[in-house]
Amino acid sequence: MHRKAEEEPIAELWATTRTQRGAIWPTAVGKKIHAARPCPRRTMIEHTRRAPMPPVRAIDPRPLSRSSTREEGLSYAGTRALVTGAAGFIGARLVKRLVSLGAEVHAVSRKPPTVTHVGEVWHRADLRVAAATGELLGAVRPDVVFHLASEVNGGRDTGLVLPTLENNLLGTVNLLTAAAGRTGTRVVLCGSCEEPRPANDHAPPPSPYAMAKWAATGYAQLFQRLWDLPATVLRPTMVYGPGQRDLTKLVPYVALSLLRGEEPSLTSGAKMADWVYVDDVAEAFVAAGRSDRAAGHVMDIGTGVLTSVRDTVELLYRVMGSPLRPRFGEVADRPLDNAQTVDIGLAAEVLGWRPAVGLEEGLRRTLAWYREHR
Repeated sequence: MHRKAEEEPIAELWATTRTQRGAIWPTAVGKKIHAARPCPRRTMIEHTRRAPMPPVRAIDPRPLSRSSTREEGLSYAGTRALVTGAAGFIGARLVKRLVSLGAEVHAVSRKPPTVTHVGEVWHRADLRVAAATGELLGAVRPDVVFHLASEVNGGRDTGLVLPTLENNLLGTVNLLTAAAGRTGTRVVLCGSCEEPRPANDHAPPPSPYAMAKWAATGYAQLFQRLWDLPATVLRPTMVYGPGQRDLTKLVPYVALSLLRGEEPSLTSGAKMADWVYVDDVAEAFVAAGRSDRAAGHVMDIGTGVLTSVRDTVELLYRVMGSPLRPRFGEVADRPLDNAQTVDIGLAAEVLGWRPAVGLEEGLRRTLAWYREHR
């Protein structure tokens, strides 16, 4: 199936008359920043609203109940966190979790939600523009930046080269540069499970998206080693769960097709994937944002268990009790769509993190959410 944006793309420019000479930009901490000169059209930010190598198995059998982290009683009280891509699938769950831990959360999105919650401050900014990114970090002054904004499209066509280059690489480099100019700011980036491991000529990135993410990971390591920026890259595997509305993704497509009484058209189902529940992923980011040991590391975030697309779909059918039959083989398999076997041992060692929700339980929770919100 063709993939399109899952996380919010790099936040767009939002120009208003409030950024003319002498205008005042409100910030979450109640201070005022005075513009010394008119801000060029493509370098503006604005505060928008503030509201008070593992074994391969078919199915993970482990009866887990919650993500385990080394730091029980983890708190973000007194911490100012900036989350890019905050309206996206993973970003929204991360924002909610950070607020619950007491963080002052500054959220960046191309399309901020109409309803916000206590503890959230929403911003729009074009991270492809270096000046806008620097102004954003200067206004927020974050202790930690979670960078999830991305053009998430794993298609193989050439039309994706420039969008992924600009949004996923240039935006990331601008953010790293702005963070490196500040003292005490930690950065946690969202990488991709499609990044080659190990890096070699025989395992190139399979898509423009993966290529841009791979390069962004390299820049994060460069900033860590050369300029001492505490930067961490987490590479989630196939994330699923409540709140995922992108019908180009397997789980929402199949689940909503079944709820409508339709038989989904699928690929051969041979591809193997490591499915990880969205709340477990959010917990990994939370742990990385608080860990001094995480700086400089690139860590896989998954379960370490590979399940074929066919087995995943058939499990969805069983969980739902559907009499319909999946139509495998009606959609061509995507080229270079190979499984990446991940090793979550480093995340366990450095972050004290392990996934909590097995695939069957995660699909049950996800189906319940779709029933309620379709």
